[in-house]
Amino acid sequence: MSLWLSAIGASRGVAIGPVHRMHGTDLDIPEYHLDDPAIETEIARFQQAAHEARAQLAAVREQIPSNAPAEIGAFIETHLLMMDDTALIDTVTARIREDRINAEWALKLQSEELIDVFEQMNDGYLRTRRDDIAHVTARLQRVLLNQEHPIGTGTADQNSDPPVIVADELTPADIILLHQQGIAAIVTEHGGPLSHSAILARSLRLPALMGATGVRRLLVDEEIVVIDGEAGHLLAAPDAAALDFYHHRQQRDARYQRMLAVLRDEPAVSADGVHIAMLANVELPDDSIEAGRVGAEGVGLYRTEFLFMNRKDTPSEEEQLAVYRQVLASTDGPVTIRTLDAGADKSIGLSDKVAPNPALGLRAIRLCLKETGLFRSQLRALLRASAEGRMRIMLPMISTVGEMRQARHLINEAAAELAAEGLAYDRDLPIGAMIEVPAAALAAPTLARYCDFFSLGTNDLIQYTLAIDRIDDEINYLYDPLHPAVLTLIRMTIDAGQAAGISVSMCGEMASDKRYTALLLGLGLTEFSMHPASVLEVKRAVMGADVARLRRRVAEILSLTDAATYREALDGLTREQQI
Repeated sequence: MSLWLSAIGASRGVAIGPVHRMHGTDLDIPEYHLDDPAIETEIARFQQAAHEARAQLAAVREQIPSNAPAEIGAFIETHLLMMDDTALIDTVTARIREDRINAEWALKLQSEELIDVFEQMNDGYLRTRRDDIAHVTARLQRVLLNQEHPIGTGTADQNSDPPVIVADELTPADIILLHQQGIAAIVTEHGGPLSHSAILARSLRLPALMGATGVRRLLVDEEIVVIDGEAGHLLAAPDAAALDFYHHRQQRDARYQRMLAVLRDEPAVSADGVHIAMLANVELPDDSIEAGRVGAEGVGLYRTEFLFMNRKDTPSEEEQLAVYRQVLASTDGPVTIRTLDAGADKSIGLSDKVAPNPALGLRAIRLCLKETGLFRSQLRALLRASAEGRMRIMLPMISTVGEMRQARHLINEAAAELAAEGLAYDRDLPIGAMIEVPAAALAAPTLARYCDFFSLGTNDLIQYTLAIDRIDDEINYLYDPLHPAVLTLIRMTIDAGQAAGISVSMCGEMASDKRYTALLLGLGLTEFSMHPASVLEVKRAVMGADVARLRRRVAEILSLTDAATYREALDGLTREQQI
């Protein structure tokens, strides 16, 4: 008998395959005492396991897809740092020696103690770090138990259909390893569409369902299931008619992707003749090549923080200059380079101090204005590179006019130094602000006087506006791009930019989602920057849009005062963008 389940569609696509259930952090841990002669051997076994687990993560870091957002790399970096933390590794070694117990048991006890400490913290951000402890110790446990390959070595042989992985939860590192083994889809009991794992699944074009409570109990290994990542459905034991229907869906999706590829060299011009700039978000110099393959007109966001991460020193001016030159040389269109956005979950090792609330602490432009030596080195490299291509400098997390003025003063000082040294730079280099703090959106008319452009970072803007952590499973249902306050701030920023005669782009996840394309066009947005994987899909939505009509319609919707009518009208607008 067929079984139909509903969950959260975290990554679109249809997959058909046999179930393989995984247990994630839910492992059967052996507990036994050791004789004295066995203690040092056990310690050596644990330390070797820690070395292997770290090597796994280091390899995963190198295989993060180019279109994956920065948070994925930061997530892996956090786990690598935990692998080196004495509070975990050295303390487990001491437990083995002092309590004369096996490594798995000692690791379990230490993990439980650390998780308990984080659980009792008042700060919500730090409480979420308990999940990182659980993920890191689960990886160590799998190595100790010889279960380091999540689906084993023989589950998916060359003659078998790719399996559908069903688990309680999966980390981004798990997903990358599983993807290498050729899985068809993932289904997890926990998680949501804004989790790191969901974002990564979308980057990998891997169909995914999340929040499927009890699914491991309801399914059995090897039974055939259908996953519909767009509708959020799982169908177990499908009959012939259902299989035929979903096979046709897969064929239709393949045709759709081929159709999108034809749009690569077409201009992104709406049905009523409005040109919309289609830009790409990239992290590494080679990523801009992928952006070119999908017809992106330039780079709307180049993240620089990974030049600074996972190293004991900071990159020199010359090292940075070489990278920025490479990005400019590999891109035909303009390149917007964001200055260092470190802090929160992207540590660069400047301090061992743990901030009470890193997401609201010393990060991004605040850090750069405090560590001016670090900032000056980057500014000099950026200015020198600007002589060799079309570049814009974007400053992250601006919240006050004072920050913008201070940053521009430092840029001017760096420019004066280069001029005195006889080094070339673009004397008309555009300097802009990333609008991701509600205060910046509210002050946009004033802030625009000191900016040459704005870029809306909706990921942070939404979560700061609604006071929620978008990757916290307990509350991420509150993360709502269509909330009236969010749309008001977006509209205010676009209107302020237009009034000041400066361009406004959007580089957050919202720009990558075709469901919101009509809405954003209606709000007046004319520059979209997104993962390269989303460029063609959003371009198609742009080409079918009547921008003038959308602007009138969106203005009417935003004027509605009845909450139910407002939501119904917006939902209707987003539904029009579905395939």
